[in-house]
Amino acid sequence: MDVQQAQLIVNGIAVGSIIALAAVGLTLTYGILRLANFAHGDFMTLGAYLTLVTNTVGNINIWLSMAIGACGTAIAMLLSEKLLWSRMRANRATSTTLIILSIGLALFVRYGIVFIWGGSNQAYNLPVSPARDLLGLKIPQNQIIVLVLAVLAILSLHYLLQNTKIGKAMRAVADDIDLARVSGINVDQVIVWTWAIAGSLTALGGSMYGLITAVRPNMGWFLILPMFASVILGGIGNPYGAIAAAFIIGISQEVSTPFLGSQYKQGVALFIMILVLLIRPKGLFKGTI
Repeated sequence: MDVQQAQLIVNGIAVGSIIALAAVGLTLTYGILRLANFAHGDFMTLGAYLTLVTNTVGNINIWLSMAIGACGTAIAMLLSEKLLWSRMRANRATSTTLIILSIGLALFVRYGIVFIWGGSNQAYNLPVSPARDLLGLKIPQNQIIVLVLAVLAILSLHYLLQNTKIGKAMRAVADDIDLARVSGINVDQVIVWTWAIAGSLTALGGSMYGLITAVRPNMGWFLILPMFASVILGGIGNPYGAIAAAFIIGISQEVSTPFLGSQYKQGVALFIMILVLLIRPKGLFKGTI
C-alpha cells in the first residue's frame, strides 16, 4: 500500500465517522418510528450552523458550541415531532405520505438556513492547527478529533442502548410497539428520547463535518444518500450495522477518487449498497436494535 492510498483510507475513516453518527440517528428513527426521514441531512446542516453561530457570533469555545448545537437540533427535531410526525401517526398516514412530507421539511429547513445565514461557505473561528506526522502520513488534527469524538459518541450510545432502562425500552418498541405499550412501556417517552438522541448525534456529525470542510447550506443534503446507503447496507434499524456500513462506504468513496474522481463518490456508495443487497437482501446485519 502506497502513501497516497493510506492517506485516502485515513480520510475515509474521518468521513465514515461523520456518516456513522448521522446514519445512527436515521436508523433509530426508522427502527422505532418507521419513518424514512429525508430531512435528516438538513437537520445535520442545522446542527453545523448552530455550532457556527455560537462559536463565531457568541465567541464561545468550539466544544461547548457543539454541545449547544446538538441541544438546539434535538429541540428542533422534537418540535417537528410535536407539530408534524405525531399528527401523521395519529392520522395513520401512509409511508409514501411521510416520505413526501419529510422531503418538504428538508426543503423548509434548508432554505430557512439560507434565509438566515446566507448561501456562502463559512468556517468556524478556530486557530490554524498543523497536520500531525504519523507513520509518514500527514493527518490533519481536526480529522483526529473527529475520529475520537465519533468513537466516544458511539460508545456512549452502546452503553445507553444496552445498559439503561430507556435503551431497553427503545429496543422493545423497535421490536413490537403494540406489545411494548401493553407491557407498560411509556412509548411517548421512548419517542422523545429517540428524537433527542437522533438530533444530538446528527448535529454532532454536522459539526464535525464542518471541522474538516466548510459549513454550507447543502452539506447535509449531499450526505443523505450515503446515510441511507449505510442504514440499508447495515440492516434497517440496526445502529451497529449502520456504523459498520458507514465506515465501509466512507473508505470506499475516498479510495475510489483517484480512479473515478470526486464527483462519483455518491455513485460508489450506492453501487456498494446494491452489490451487497444482491447477495444479502436484508443487509449485512439483522435489522433490529
